[in-house]
Amino acid sequence: MGFGYFYGFYDPLYLFIMIISLAVMLMAQVLVKGRYSKYSKISNARNLTGADAAKAVLNASGVYGVTIERINGTMTDHYDPKTNTIRLSDGVYNSTSIAAIGIAAHEAGHAVQYSENYAPIKVRMAIIPFAQYGPMIGVLLMLVGLFINYFNLILIGLLLFASTFIFQLITLPVEFNATRRALVAIKESNLLYGEEYDGAKKVLTAAALTYVAAMVQSFLTLLYYIIRFTGNRRD
Repeated sequence: MGFGYFYGFYDPLYLFIMIISLAVMLMAQVLVKGRYSKYSKISNARNLTGADAAKAVLNASGVYGVTIERINGTMTDHYDPKTNTIRLSDGVYNSTSIAAIGIAAHEAGHAVQYSENYAPIKVRMAIIPFAQYGPMIGVLLMLVGLFINYFNLILIGLLLFASTFIFQLITLPVEFNATRRALVAIKESNLLYGEEYDGAKKVLTAAALTYVAAMVQSFLTLLYYIIRFTGNRRD
């Protein structure tokens, strides 16, 4: 079996898996963009900004010393543990929208996780180098193992390639937990009421589904390599 067999354009299985992966990711992206678009146009009754919400969540959790600053872009919000900084995008930092409150509260939830040494987020940080370089090295080892007919090298390559899937898998509880913390704080601190709270929940739920989609995509890609490289051994 030649190397050309593993290039997607020559492999119907690869094309099939990629179509499913892209469809799942596209549906998740459409959902989150639709909900963000809807609830970013509705202001909350208390006229709180995203920055206010992030600060309120931190205070409610007894977490202090976290910097909250503005960053350019759309949906570029994130928490940086290296500088202990929550960075909120242009449409969140000064925005009073329901979507902004939910997103800012979610990022504050990550800051709380770090302050409490939440185990899954520490594990995720530890495997980031493997997730960054593992897949590239893994594919190389698989190809070399195939070329020299050394199955153990293929297995090592598969394990390294699987680091992305493992990273995505660990990311799920981290993101779901940050969302749960955000929603609890929003409700207990009365940041949003009634339908406002429901709207923020819908935005955060849709955002969480993008991580599920990313995990599915990683799993299907890993499955493809498992089928092709281990199946080749039996040919």
